Amino acid sequence: MPDNSDTDTSRYFVIKGRRWRKTDPSIPPTLEKQLVRELMSARRAVKSAKSTDDDQAMALARARVNDAKISLGERGRPWWETPTEESLKIRLTATIQCLLRSRAEGKTICPSEAARVVGGEHWRDIMPQTIEAAWELENAGALHVTQKGERVSQPTSGAIRLREI
Repeated sequence: MPDNSDTDTSRYFVIKGRRWRKTDPSIPPTLEKQLVRELMSARRAVKSAKSTDDDQAMALARARVNDAKISLGERGRPWWETPTEESLKIRLTATIQCLLRSRAEGKTICPSEAARVVGGEHWRDIMPQTIEAAWELENAGALHVTQKGERVSQPTSGAIRLREI
């Protein structure tokens, strides 16, 4: 039996003869909306950077688009394949950053939101990797990990929240 994965309409769509990967269907609708909103905002930032010839703004905007596309499962390892440890880390990191950008300034996210995007119905299984990705972002100076509204600087037990710097 031939492998039809390259033409599978549940995984790809075609526009003007070019094949594009569809969004991961296991992403909860409310979180998908946030990620799509961030993708559209990032695309507008690319357009704006192009009009001003600002190379730094262009690089930041393109990085935002890339994070959103990875979060949605449209780039990186295909969402229908079993993720590797590295691809899981990449998608979780992109998703955390994307969700934080989609929130109002000063608002936080729960790490479980990123796990729900990436892990679908098996999100609980990837919570340890999600927490690890959050701490790596904290250590890199990309976000703050908080507990009960206060920043924590080392792994701790109990619920945590993530806040953009």
